[in-house]
Amino acid sequence: MVVSQWKLPLDEVPSGDTPYVRAKHAQMVEKDPEAAIVLFWNAINARDRVESALKDMAVVMKRLDRSEEAIEAIKSFRNLCPKQAQESLDNILIDLYKKCGRTNEHIDMLKQKLRLIYQGEAFNGKPTRTARSNRKKFQITIEQETSRILGNLGWVYMQKSNYMAAEVVYKKAQMIDPDANKACNLALCLINQGRYTEAHSVLKEVLQGKLPNSEDCKAQNRAQELMLEVEPKWLPPSETIKLEGFDLEDDFSDGFEKVLNIWAPFRTKRLPIFVEEISSYRNQLAC
Repeated sequence: MVVSQWKLPLDEVPSGDTPYVRAKHAQMVEKDPEAAIVLFWNAINARDRVESALKDMAVVMKRLDRSEEAIEAIKSFRNLCPKQAQESLDNILIDLYKKCGRTNEHIDMLKQKLRLIYQGEAFNGKPTRTARSNRKKFQITIEQETSRILGNLGWVYMQKSNYMAAEVVYKKAQMIDPDANKACNLALCLINQGRYTEAHSVLKEVLQGKLPNSEDCKAQNRAQELMLEVEPKWLPPSETIKLEGFDLEDDFSDGFEKVLNIWAPFRTKRLPIFVEEISSYRNQLAC
């Protein structure tokens, strides 16, 4: 059953008899998601813990394949939530856009999160934030968050078959906080552009364990699968054909920071990633 996916410990059920408490009881004790949604609406309309009610309702709606409703609910009522809640609401919207396949809005939201980072407004101005996975808390740095968002943006560009834009953001993500999964995605971007020699080099780093998380079985298996596709087509570096008048690496190096400036023409004191220049590659990142 769907509801079994979100069974939570009873000691996390809030006590009392408020609209929000009744909604949580329906969600977590009675295991009745439809009733929980109605009661979460009651809590929002009663202005009872609106932030929590809105977030919890969106999660329940998503699990019932009602993500479009969840998107509209957050857009309509997020103005009732405090400023410090907006970042987490953005994260929920990103997840919902991905679920619905609304790629343009997904891209816009990811770009907005990058702008907040470069303006120093992410994490409510702090260098780290606390995240939770499997009920365990851990700290995430601004650099890790930036790399994660860039990786997500690369994934969305891949869904739009814009492999050149995806390559750019994956390379930037790897420069900030490299890992094997993003490396495999970068290799796939290169493969889809017919650049097998570069893809071979990227995959080799994963298979040789040179990147964080390279030991992960999924990363290794994926790298091996991609390498099977690459090996019949790649050329050793000494045999690589060079296009007359065009050096990809030099060109990429010169234009790399310029390309990304399309999203965030702002300097940050904490993480100076972009430069304020006009890019000749602006059209390459058009959505």
